[in-house]
Amino acid sequence: MTPTGALPPPHALALDLGGRAALVTGAASGIGRACALRLAAAGAKVRAVDRDAEGLESLAEEAAGLTGAIEPHVLDLTDLDAAEHAAAGTDVLVNNAGLQLVRPIEEFPPDVFHTVLTVMLEAPFRLIRGALPHMYGQGWGRIVNVSSVHGLRASPYKSAYVAAKHGLEGLSKTAALEGAAHGVTSNCVNPGYVRTPLVERQLADQAEAHGIPVERVLTEVLLQDSALKRLVEPAEVAEAVAYLCGPQASFVTGTSLVLDGGWTAH
Repeated sequence: MTPTGALPPPHALALDLGGRAALVTGAASGIGRACALRLAAAGAKVRAVDRDAEGLESLAEEAAGLTGAIEPHVLDLTDLDAAEHAAAGTDVLVNNAGLQLVRPIEEFPPDVFHTVLTVMLEAPFRLIRGALPHMYGQGWGRIVNVSSVHGLRASPYKSAYVAAKHGLEGLSKTAALEGAAHGVTSNCVNPGYVRTPLVERQLADQAEAHGIPVERVLTEVLLQDSALKRLVEPAEVAEAVAYLCGPQASFVTGTSLVLDGGWTAH
């Protein structure tokens, strides 16, 4: 038995995705990388999508020896037509890619707001649109949208990120309602702050926005509303994604699986 407070061993949940094709966005690092490795370990052939070619190359090397395989696919998700095309033939789609900028609304650059919404909401729509014909044709599919606690709650200075994640929640539920008759489920996974480069990069921005030293940001800002005072590990999020892809979750659709350390319990 795993001791209280300890992380589960990697690939703990029994999952067989042999013969399945998966696509994971933002796969070069963080949550996306963990998801790609997890699905490959379950036997899937994973199309790993990211604009970071070096990160994808190291991911493919790390996946050597797993039951499945990693196929690196360098793609900027602002190319929406290419994103939709890349999703064709996908059995499992994990919409994970994201970016963040912490600024007050009156100082938030409109072009960055547009880019965040494009990558984190419009691209998932296009990827789902590209994947559904194949999923519907075979009567089976799994869509997992990596949302956030910010898909359920707002925080100051994150207008674009919060707007995108709230929109992703609605898109996921709509896909669930439309896909139910075709054997396709669609769900969100909603972690709190995860130990990823995205979170590490925003520490300085948060410090400036709140007027406090960087070393106080983690405890006084990021984890202030979390009952569990630690970051979530990418592998924990990947296990939640794996659960939603398995047969035991066939009746789970249109919902949000929250891993927020008690944040939304307030």
